[in-house]
Formats: sequence, C-alpha cells, structure tokens
Amino acid sequence: MTQSSSNYEYPLQADWSTTDIVAVTTLYQRVEDAYEVNQGVPADVLIAAYRDFQKVVPQKFEEKQLGRDFEKASGYSIYRTMKQAREQGGRIRMKGAR
Repeated sequence: MTQSSSNYEYPLQADWSTTDIVAVTTLYQRVEDAYEVNQGVPADVLIAAYRDFQKVVPQKFEEKQLGRDFEKASGYSIYRTMKQAREQGGRIRMKGAR
C-alpha cells in the first residue's frame, strides 16, 4: 500500500510493476479529485484513467475488491464516480465522504 496525501494508504498489489502502480494510483487520484476539487474532473479524464486501471486489473472480482478497499480507506467510491462519468459526461463533481 502507498500513502496518499489524505493520510490513508492506497490498496496496491506487491507484484505490480511501477507502470502498473502508476496506472492504478492515477485512477485513485482522479476519483479523489472528483470529491475534493471544486471544479471536479472531466469525465473523459476519469474514463481514460479507468481504462488504464482495467489493463492492470482485468478481472472484475479483483477490481471490486480494490474498489471496496479504496472506499473503506478513503470514503470515496470508484463505482459511483465512474457511473456518473459514463452517464453524465462533462465535469464530474462528487458529493459525500470526508
């Protein structure tokens, strides 16, 4: 696990390469931005980060587990953020948690 700026650890796997870790943490950071940055995050940026994440984590059960672990640590939902990005488009600004 890697420490984030918000004082919690990102859920990561020990066998991931540096490139894999960058892809996964980029998604975590974009989801954090959707909750924390006043202007939100462009949906296309979130979707691109999610696609890169899926290349590292192609299995749905592992994706769901990492999502649960991230939400437990941060209070932020990857699932709800990505759902809004796909449905709404534009800039994504999430409410709740923290």
